[in-house]
Amino acid sequence: MKTKNTFPKIITLLSSLLLSAGVGLADMTAEERGLEIALEAELRDTGFNDNTVEVVMLLKNRHGESSTRQMRIRTLEQENDGDKSLVTFDHPRDVKGTAFLSYTHKEGSDDQWLYLPALKRVKRIASNNKSGPFVSSEFAYEDISSQEVEKYTYKYIQDEVLDGKPVYVVERYPVDPKSGYTRQVTWIDQEEYRTLKVEYYDRKADLLKTLVFEDYNQYLDKYWRANRYFMENHQTGKSTELAWSDYKFGAGLEDRDFDQRSLQKAR
Repeated sequence: MKTKNTFPKIITLLSSLLLSAGVGLADMTAEERGLEIALEAELRDTGFNDNTVEVVMLLKNRHGESSTRQMRIRTLEQENDGDKSLVTFDHPRDVKGTAFLSYTHKEGSDDQWLYLPALKRVKRIASNNKSGPFVSSEFAYEDISSQEVEKYTYKYIQDEVLDGKPVYVVERYPVDPKSGYTRQVTWIDQEEYRTLKVEYYDRKADLLKTLVFEDYNQYLDKYWRANRYFMENHQTGKSTELAWSDYKFGAGLEDRDFDQRSLQKAR
């Protein structure tokens, strides 16, 4: 069973270090301010323990032709590490039973496995393939891992207004040299510290994709979840939309629900 999560205390300590040292916001460097914003966003989304959710994936090519997939996602917080997640596909028939297991780590490469029912085998996703597309979508394997603070360095750019909301614009730079991105630009609302938009720049530093989060709902009077993700690939003209519904928190999930055997048992 999962032990009491002490990570909120750790984040609170880290985010207060600069202020406790007598450094005000006006005196922070852009890097210190960017990290401070990222830590606050992490703090506000820590402590949910576990959840389940239903997701519909809509894939569109550059000609507007579309296909749909349905899946279920389970997530379990880990003390002092990234989340564990299990994705199970239910529809259409050609992907039914496909399952994806991810152990996100705060440091080092994530551990990820894909179960293919047609082959009846579990395939480990190599660390140098994390920039590849997740089941032919515009999301890469690294996009669907929990976005831990330690995976990036940060730089505050400026305050802006996005869709009528005051936001912080923060650049983040992947620590992993095998990342498919040189940098990401994030728009984070100043009131609730929710991510509203992310721009992804490829290894040539060109704009590759934009991800927009819409229709946020709050759960347990604290945790915000967007009901719609829309990822647009500017270089291919393709897009992927994720519609999230039926969130359930406190499902009683444990580590044993996320071992490799659970891939083949996922139904």
